[in-house]
Amino acid sequence: MRRFGVALERDGWSRFASPAGARYRGPGRLDVEGDASSASYFLAAGAVGGGPVRVEGVDGTSIQGDARFTEVLERMGARVSFFEDAIEVRGEGTKLKPVDMDLNHIPDAAMTAAVLALFADGPSTIRNVASWRVKETDRLAAMATELRKVGARVEEGADFLRIEPPAQLVPATIDTYDDHRMAMCFSLVALGRVAVRINDPECVAKTFPDYFQAFAGLVSA
Repeated sequence: MRRFGVALERDGWSRFASPAGARYRGPGRLDVEGDASSASYFLAAGAVGGGPVRVEGVDGTSIQGDARFTEVLERMGARVSFFEDAIEVRGEGTKLKPVDMDLNHIPDAAMTAAVLALFADGPSTIRNVASWRVKETDRLAAMATELRKVGARVEEGADFLRIEPPAQLVPATIDTYDDHRMAMCFSLVALGRVAVRINDPECVAKTFPDYFQAFAGLVSA
């Protein structure tokens, strides 16, 4: 709203007030960001696959919460570079570092982080994600179940997952629970050179209908 000339007053996060008679005015040029949540899968692919992978349409100045997924990637040892209207990620040629992080501020991208934990050299803990219980499915239970299928040892708590990666990923058929993010984040397991079958891939139509075409293009490149 500020970009369009209307300055809100707020009392913390409980009350917002717009001045009487406020009128919008065109900002002249307004770049519409790409979806940072969808970008997380490709940024993660850069970390796991070596990269570099550059995602255009979102950058370090983004106001989207999931743009902070780059902090997870940096903590896990990936190299993150910011450009005007782009983010680039590359792996360092070694296993990722395990993390123990509160990801309440990025609950959607936190699912991508949970799958990245499969590629770390020790156990990782994703904390404060109780909101997963009331998403398209009970994502805490679903993530725990599907991570175990590929060989991980998983502890599921009320609002956390502790993920111990296997010495070697095992082939698996992944159930998606009619949840688009389950399908997209578990596609990353294929970067571990293991066969993965994703059931009901069409569920990605909710937010990213051509996700698997885009992902296949990335892998073939």
